Amino acid sequence: MDLLEDLIVHVYGCVRETCADQLAELGVDLTVPAKPFPRIPYTEAIDIANRAVEEKLSFGDDLSPAAERAIGDVIGQHYFIVDWPTDIRPYYAMPYPDRPEFCKAFDLMHPRMELSSGAQRIHDHDLLVARIRAKGLSPESFEFYLRTFRYGMPPHAGWGLGIERLVMTMLDLSNIREAVLFPRDRHRLMP
Repeated sequence: MDLLEDLIVHVYGCVRETCADQLAELGVDLTVPAKPFPRIPYTEAIDIANRAVEEKLSFGDDLSPAAERAIGDVIGQHYFIVDWPTDIRPYYAMPYPDRPEFCKAFDLMHPRMELSSGAQRIHDHDLLVARIRAKGLSPESFEFYLRTFRYGMPPHAGWGLGIERLVMTMLDLSNIREAVLFPRDRHRLMP
């Protein structure tokens, strides 16, 4: 999370410094986010959303776009939602040893939307097989992946960043299609 936070701040700073003329032409006053970004536990995020949105969320529900915006209105800056329920995250997200119902997963949020999801990954073969089974999947289907874990895998983590979402939120665009060179949807498959 620290690396992702540093990346976001660095990108904002570089864009602000090197693209000042373009930002001015677009009428964008780009503010570099302040570190550290708040870390909000999933359970607290649900509480914040439930105070602000009509549709109430329960433990184990994913956050709707309306809930994400409501939480963003309260937090008012980039933030992380941490400690997600293990059951709603991918099989490879590492559960806490002392609280296995929660895992070491996070979402990086802009006040308007999610920008990135990530987690510490399970590096223990037997735990990984158990989590695959718990998701109703067959370990045999993952043999190519599991094989390397039999010989030992170091602790590791990862995240994926939606670059178009980052551009959209940086420039305060109203539609993600404005951040994509050749947008595609069900009505447009060719440029």
